Amino acid sequence: MSDCEPLERKGNAGAMNAIQPILVTGAAGFIGFHLSRRLLEMGRTVVGLDNVNDYYDPNLKQARLSLLTDHPRFQFHRLDLQNRAAMEALFQAHSFSCVVHLAAQAGVRYSLTNPHAYLDSNLSGFLNILEGCRHHGVGHLVFASSSSVYGANTRMPFSVHDNVDHPVSLYAATKKANELMAHTYAHLYRLPCTGLRFFTVYGPWGRPDMALFLFTRAILAGDPIQVFNHGQMQRDFTYIDDIVEGVARVMGRTPEPDPLWRGEQPDPGGSTAPYRIYNIGNNQPVALLEFIATLESCLGMTAKKEFLPLQPGDVPATYADIEDLHRDFGFQPKTPIAEGIRRFVAWYREYYQS
Repeated sequence: MSDCEPLERKGNAGAMNAIQPILVTGAAGFIGFHLSRRLLEMGRTVVGLDNVNDYYDPNLKQARLSLLTDHPRFQFHRLDLQNRAAMEALFQAHSFSCVVHLAAQAGVRYSLTNPHAYLDSNLSGFLNILEGCRHHGVGHLVFASSSSVYGANTRMPFSVHDNVDHPVSLYAATKKANELMAHTYAHLYRLPCTGLRFFTVYGPWGRPDMALFLFTRAILAGDPIQVFNHGQMQRDFTYIDDIVEGVARVMGRTPEPDPLWRGEQPDPGGSTAPYRIYNIGNNQPVALLEFIATLESCLGMTAKKEFLPLQPGDVPATYADIEDLHRDFGFQPKTPIAEGIRRFVAWYREYYQS
């Protein structure tokens, strides 16, 4: 793990017990799979949770799981977050040192047509996670938020110290709600909580509903790709290995109350509770047309482009200010976009034999 001790920081009273298992929700998902595999490689015991739903191809989720389930220190539970009784039983059966909550109903565009899925998973499900952590002595809850919470904000780069009260999709609203719910539990019950606002994660085993996957599949099939906002988009594409590195670092240190926080001038990035929010991104936004050109180069093919207006719920640009994460954990993404796309294409061609 490069130059830090991500799970056992010396002198930190909140460091995790290396013997106790770690719960990773969304373990069959993109980030959850990669994080679980990394933790297993580091000698940790992982309990994975996922409902393996059909939001995208369940076969891809099962293929990820197949690389985890044979490991002797990995145990998998297939269940829904909103199943209150099953979640209570899960926390009762294990003594988790840390919970990394990555499971959620994802997707901005999907939220336009399936809003109830977001309330069930992202709100009711998250409450069950918070209650499990509260009642069973979990030492640290690390949970996934999203760059989508910045919504109508246009000041770049996006900072955790800026107000984020203007979401433009229900998905974003549920992620902001998760932050508020976690802060409440950190305040009321002193449950240490760290939220991570992910910025456009990509890489091998990625989600089929994300741009890189959609573009690659369409180009190889000779189909046109949909380029929204007429190509005038920027995204802070962040490679999966950099994301996992950042999550692993954060897991190893519980947040402390900020002694400088003041209610008369409340800083959204701090709290008197054991609670922190961080951006986790590449800190180098890439224009969508440049992204497509890099993919074309890696594939050795030219895309047929269908230029379309901005989709409802989308934002034209994302750009992460990661100064706080760098200051507190030494986080610095290392994977150039060309290298990350090359690795994805190599995986895609091998997995799909294309």
